Amino acid sequence: MASSVNPTVRRRRLGQELRKLREGKGMTAEQVAERLLVSQSKISRLENGRRSISQRDVRDLCGVYEVEDEAMVNSLMQMAKDSRQQGWWHAFGDIPYSVYIGLETDAQSLRVYEPQIIPGLLQTRAYAHAVISGALPESTPADVEKRTNVRTRRQDRIRDEESPLRLWAVIDEAALRRIVGNPQVMAEQLEHLLEQSYLPHVTVQVLPFHTGAHPGISGQYSILEFPDTSDSSVVYIEGVTSDLYLEKAPDVAKYSFMYEHLRAQALGVEQTREFVEKIAKGYVQG
Repeated sequence: MASSVNPTVRRRRLGQELRKLREGKGMTAEQVAERLLVSQSKISRLENGRRSISQRDVRDLCGVYEVEDEAMVNSLMQMAKDSRQQGWWHAFGDIPYSVYIGLETDAQSLRVYEPQIIPGLLQTRAYAHAVISGALPESTPADVEKRTNVRTRRQDRIRDEESPLRLWAVIDEAALRRIVGNPQVMAEQLEHLLEQSYLPHVTVQVLPFHTGAHPGISGQYSILEFPDTSDSSVVYIEGVTSDLYLEKAPDVAKYSFMYEHLRAQALGVEQTREFVEKIAKGYVQG
């Protein structure tokens, strides 16, 4: 049974605390690895939250860092226990981007730039199914269906009445004109996009072709921010075989600066709605 505890976020917080303890002792990850007879990469993965951490790992690390505060040790051990529980997405089996889903599930706000497709949180089921089928031609129908179910389940964050995700999406005009599925699927998708744009916590802007070169020309990325100030913001860049997560302050600042330029160069909210509506009518009329 999936827990309400978000294991991804628990791992990140625990990793940050362990890094602080290491840095407080003036030790490098390599020195810690040598003391524990493990690889340096293991220590790095534990600290960046990319690897599941056991209570034994925490105990051993606290020993190396000479942590004498029993309450602190117990707190870290509990975080390790929580981090090994399953999030809702584990019920769907093996999901390649489960780390991202965990972050998105706990995020307070998300800024996304999409150059090729409608952002996943704003996709209709038919559009999502067509996107996944086209992007993963070797996937079985069952796998496509599973991924589609996960994508639609992720959209619960938009519909959460108590704490909805604050979403800001800048979408390239190419995403509106690329026919995914068929014209009917596209018409329904753009109508859905328009509906979602009226939600108070969702902002949609289109970056038209005539803008020319812009800061997002190199590709898609997302910036996630969290309600707990102890959780650093994350820049997520999706890859074919592996994804990239950037958490260092200078990296996040760079991408945030780029995003401000994208928002400034994109059409305004009302202009965007008129633009999307015009293209949607084209699909209906054929």
